[in-house]
Amino acid sequence: MGGKKPIYFSVSAYTQLSSSGQYFAKTDPNYNFLRINGIGVTLGRRLGWPDNRFQLNYSLNLDHYNLDNYPGYLFSNGTSYNIKLTQELSRNSLDGSPIFPTGGSNIKFTLQGTPPYSLFNGLNYKLPPTQQELYHFVEYFKVKFDAQWFIHLAGKFTVMSQVRFGFLGRYNSAAPASPFERFKLGGDGMQSYQFLQGSDIIGLRGYENFSIVPVGSNYNATNNPGSAIYNKFTLELRHPVIASGTATVFLLAFAEGGNVWDKFSQFNPYNVRRSTGIGARIFLPIFGMLGLDYGYGYDPIPGIPSANKGQFHFSIAQSLSGGFQ
Repeated sequence: MGGKKPIYFSVSAYTQLSSSGQYFAKTDPNYNFLRINGIGVTLGRRLGWPDNRFQLNYSLNLDHYNLDNYPGYLFSNGTSYNIKLTQELSRNSLDGSPIFPTGGSNIKFTLQGTPPYSLFNGLNYKLPPTQQELYHFVEYFKVKFDAQWFIHLAGKFTVMSQVRFGFLGRYNSAAPASPFERFKLGGDGMQSYQFLQGSDIIGLRGYENFSIVPVGSNYNATNNPGSAIYNKFTLELRHPVIASGTATVFLLAFAEGGNVWDKFSQFNPYNVRRSTGIGARIFLPIFGMLGLDYGYGYDPIPGIPSANKGQFHFSIAQSLSGGFQ
């Protein structure tokens, strides 16, 4: 864009719908409805300092949520707007194929936030206001850090290590926590559900989808609104089987751990739910990256007896360079 320097520019728009209306009438207690509409614009450029591997992006997005008896959030009925500004600073120095990196690192630091409505909206949060008033304009600030490192070992073996962290905070302690942009941990981490869920979806193999919940909470995998804090560690040993212009196949063995919290007073980065397992990745130009993993989760989840132990996971379009799972 502009013809002189490499500048990244994109415009996006989407609409998502989830409803049980095809099975239940609106008067039925099992009826639910969710529609999310969104538009956004992103502008970014490569930096020359500290080196030319850095990139800085800015995004402005508007998400509109319409819920009718819809579970999985901190509220289930009403209309909500999420106007967010995002700044993303990244550095990518990966070596080798983008599908199977053999060295270098990929690091990303993200800041995101909404206007601080509670400072000027005139609401008295001690009353408290109605749910529609509380969540009509959601407010929050969000910090994320994601990093991958690749090290080539003997022969064709490569080690990938990864660290991920996220925190969702509030400007005003009297205002309610944001029902959106929260972190849901566990399972295959399929990012295709991110917009529909209005959350950050993070995989943790060896556990059911969304089954990692804070200790002491009454959440479950199907009614999990997400958490305010998470961290995750991953270590993978990879070995290519096929590496050609038409297909790439590699096998992997992994060990990973992660957890979620709702308060910083409870946060302990070393208190994680652990798992190990094996898997395979197949890249085909017509399909992208396909993944199949078997993971064993060692730590039981209170209230969800089936959440851990042996789990198969299928994934699509994940683990490419620049992507975090």
